[in-house]
Amino acid sequence: METRRIGALEVTIVGLGCNNFGRRIDEDAARAVIDAALEEGVTFFDTADVYGDGRSEEFIGRALEGRRDEVVLATKFGGSMDAGGGGAPAFIRGAVAASLRRLRTDRIDLYQLHVPDDATPIEETLGVLDELVREGKVREIGSSNFDAGRLRAADAAAGSRATARFASVQNEYSLLEPRDDALVEAERLGIAYLPYFPLASGLLTGKFRRRAELPAGSRIERFWTQEQRDAALTEQTWDRIESLEEFATDHGHTLLELAFAWLLSQSPVASVIAGATRPEQVRANAAAASWRLDRAEVDALR
Repeated sequence: METRRIGALEVTIVGLGCNNFGRRIDEDAARAVIDAALEEGVTFFDTADVYGDGRSEEFIGRALEGRRDEVVLATKFGGSMDAGGGGAPAFIRGAVAASLRRLRTDRIDLYQLHVPDDATPIEETLGVLDELVREGKVREIGSSNFDAGRLRAADAAAGSRATARFASVQNEYSLLEPRDDALVEAERLGIAYLPYFPLASGLLTGKFRRRAELPAGSRIERFWTQEQRDAALTEQTWDRIESLEEFATDHGHTLLELAFAWLLSQSPVASVIAGATRPEQVRANAAAASWRLDRAEVDALR
């Protein structure tokens, strides 16, 4: 599979999002998904310490025993797993030790601040992350849910203090959420962009239909409240989905393939991180990355 770069890391253009592990699927099912990913050449795995209250990292750690070097492993810290400031140095020291233990590894390839911590000066956060890089516990550092202003501030702080800088930003981005000022800023700064929820919680898989029952077991069916569904699944949203599906069909592809192709046409995007609960979903995601949009197609979508 084609690869792109996140700092010094080389990652596959399709990544495996592991937020379902320990939450929607158990350890045996997670291992089956991991095995399928490796079989398909997907070697960039993204998780977080809060996913499944730590179980996601534990499942990954056990599943990768004896083959850790086959993957580029990313995790996140600073979510809501523990109380306290997620960007504070003492918090980070405890979080990285716990993640390394659960993942059964001696280093994390990409260590990402899960959400901004405006209560902690970014210089302090970058300082301890720089120490972790120097100690060999972390290879590259990244951010998540950062807007353009926070990215600029963090990069300026890293430059002025000569510390490690964020090599990536991971934000929600898809054909249904196609605007993010951080994408433009990432390109300007020369850092990688990692879209999460690239399939808009399943709406871009082609399995959802206007006024039809929601697919059983889907994220929207299981975890969204009725209020969330009403706010998101408007007639305008269905108009957009159906228009996009028509575009894909006219070009001999599926809506799923279009979702991946459009994201990968954005130059800062290094990898499309897609979750999976079954091996066949991993295989479909891996195959979807084969379509390359030309300039005319990108312009038409825009």
